[in-house]
Parts: sequence; structure tokens; C-alpha cells
Amino acid sequence: MRAEVKAPLAYVIPVGENLVPLQPGQYLRLRATGSIRCLHCQRSTRKSYNQGYCYVCFTKLAACDMCIMRPEQCHFAAGTCREPAWGEQHCMVPHVVYLANSSGIKVGITRQTQVPVRWIDQGASAALPLFQVGSRLHSGLIEVTLANHVADKTQWQAMLRGRPDDVDLLERAEQLMLLCAHELSELEHRFPGDRVHLMPQVQRFEYPVLRYPTKVKSLSLDTQPVIEGVLEGIKGQYLLLDTGVFNVRKHTSYDIELEVKA
Repeated sequence: MRAEVKAPLAYVIPVGENLVPLQPGQYLRLRATGSIRCLHCQRSTRKSYNQGYCYVCFTKLAACDMCIMRPEQCHFAAGTCREPAWGEQHCMVPHVVYLANSSGIKVGITRQTQVPVRWIDQGASAALPLFQVGSRLHSGLIEVTLANHVADKTQWQAMLRGRPDDVDLLERAEQLMLLCAHELSELEHRFPGDRVHLMPQVQRFEYPVLRYPTKVKSLSLDTQPVIEGVLEGIKGQYLLLDTGVFNVRKHTSYDIELEVKA
């Protein structure tokens, strides 16, 4: 799904060549046709791997390498990237290290071009960029350093149950800078001149939610070919239906028929 930054966020979902507006109160019906096509090669696949790939692409593409999940293990500089051209475009570009409040405070990284999309996709209620650096490896090493003192993952079920408690991200960022001053200084020497200290104003997001679920029931087209219900809210990449929650991102590459009723 795509979101326009306003209060609350305005969501649309791509269906073919169309963008269908979504808002709470609508009745949605999603039906899987049974066709899944790889996000990269477009071949038919019985199962989607890593949110949209066939098994062959999953095992060979740099986009599916372990260092995507663990950026501190990025090995582009060692000359062992499977696809150097892809690495130049996605890893050797400016990255932002940030704090966000989604299911609670967490540290994360994203490409500079993905701000604020990444924060919205994670269901963050507030986010604060800390550093901008020139590579995925550098940002990953900073993330690992800060993660010794703060979480680095979103608890998705807690995120979907409501707004997190308010946290002063600026105050927490200042505390982390003091706690990690030595390690950050060492990284600055390892990557001379490659760190911009940001910490501007906190950015906040309001999601279009009428009611949060008290119990998070996950819905999947793999086990339920037809999913329908009243849309009670949208947060991150999740549709909050009165029948359960549906992860849109997880079903990338699935061919579906979507029916929307006011």
C-alpha cells in the first residue's frame, strides 16, 4: 500500500494499473486467484519467498541475501556482493539511522530515499533521524551499537493493538549518544568524514483507525483463499478488518481480486 502524509494518513492500494483508495468503514473482499508470480523474474511459483520471490531468485539475488536483514554484515566493500551493480544502487547510497516509536522505542536504518515511507510501513507513531551516512554497512554498524541499549525490532502484534505510550525521542537520543559515545567515535575513525548528525524535529504520524483489535488474529490467503470483512483501520502495511488483520506486504506477488463496498 502507499500512504500520503496527512492527518490521518491517506492510503491507496495498487490493483493492476489502478490505485484504489482505502478508508475505514468500507467492506473489503479479497480473493486469491491461485496465481503467484515472482517479483523479479515473473515466473509462476507455488510459494512466495521473502515477500514476493520464487525459490530460485530467493537463493541467488543480492536483494535476498542475509546482509539485507543484517546490514552490519554487508560485504560489498570486500568485493563479494552477488550483484555489484545492485549493491552500488541499494547499499552504497546514503542511509539514515533513526529512532522510532511503533510498539515501543526502536532503532532502525533505511535508505535516505525511503524516509518517511519506512517509518509509516513499520506503523511508527513518531520517528527521529539520528545520523545520515554513506553506506548500508556504516548505518548497520551504528544500529548494532545503539541496539545494545534499545530494541531494534517492532513487535507487530503490540503495534496493531493500539498507539504506543508517548516517548520523548529527543531525550532518548541524547541519552544514547552519551552511552555510545566511545563506540560511535571509533566508527567515525573507521569511516572518516562519513557521518552527518541530524536530530531535527520529531515527525509524527496518525493512522486511519476506528478501532484497534483486542486480539490480533492473522489472516493469510495461503490458508484462506477468500478474506472479507469491514475495514476498521489501516496501520503500517496491515488492514485491520473486523475478522482479523491482513498483512498486505506479505502477499506481494499474489494475484487477487479486490472488491470494495462503501
